[in-house]
Amino acid sequence: MRNFTNFNDLGSVEKALEWAREVKQNPFADKQLGQDKTLLMIFFNSSLRTRLSTQKAAMNLGMNVIVLDINQGAWKLESERGVIMDGDKPEHILEAIPVMGSYCDVIGVRAFASLTNKKEDYNETILQQFIDYSGKPVFSMEAATRHPLQSYADLVTIDEYKTKERPKVVLTWAPHPRALPQAVANSFAEWMNATDFEFVITHPKGYELSPEFVGSATVEYSQEKAFEGADFIYAKNWSVFNDNEYGSVTNIDRSWMVDSQKMSLTNRAKFMHCLPVRRNMIVSDSVIEGEDSIVIQQAANRVVSAQAVLREILKSNL
Repeated sequence: MRNFTNFNDLGSVEKALEWAREVKQNPFADKQLGQDKTLLMIFFNSSLRTRLSTQKAAMNLGMNVIVLDINQGAWKLESERGVIMDGDKPEHILEAIPVMGSYCDVIGVRAFASLTNKKEDYNETILQQFIDYSGKPVFSMEAATRHPLQSYADLVTIDEYKTKERPKVVLTWAPHPRALPQAVANSFAEWMNATDFEFVITHPKGYELSPEFVGSATVEYSQEKAFEGADFIYAKNWSVFNDNEYGSVTNIDRSWMVDSQKMSLTNRAKFMHCLPVRRNMIVSDSVIEGEDSIVIQQAANRVVSAQAVLREILKSNL
């Protein structure tokens, strides 16, 4: 595996779960792989779980780690070609990227969608430039359209907590006060569609995801109906995908919050969220603090997914 940006880079659900189990069984078994190798983690956006879990994963593999926050302590970067650089961006990303590549062996990039230019976002312009110009293996720590390390951890978590071979998994939109990218929802849908689980996406009309990611999922506009008999509820907000209103918030319907009444419709479903979460907007205190909430275990598995990906990149390239 040269780069990791989506599910297809891993190849199969079975392989992904096998790698995760190997990492969990012995986190330090492959420490020699990363000896004298350096991971550069580049953040265009804020992070807590991704930063800590990926750094921990790299340390488990014996790697050195450099962390660069582009918006704090680095030069502002211009990313467009043909611009006259007479503004507040003194360095072009096309010079910065190969320089970064010269200082490391593997690069992780976190660059969210702008939500202002749909074509640029869905072409993964920033992430693709690192793949094209760094000369090093690159993996996504959340990009404009996907968050594959999160979805990998989600898959591992569901596998650990499922009580039947084909659980019903529901991805539900929930209200949020500001516009968020579709990346987590897209990515989760992509990974769930690779399984044989019963997969349902529920949201208000107008919040349809790209058909590329919806795939074979059932789309249900009644949240209550979607919740019936569910084994896992994954709550997440996302902004509008359609061309005319891309990146906007057209509905903050608080009745879509996940609460105990809605969870009572499920088959004692486990509650999931990628975190951070807006309490009493996305989910009620009683649900996220309840015994069926697995958000902490889900977050802990972020080390596992990052380590499995880094391990395979190291094995394949270095």
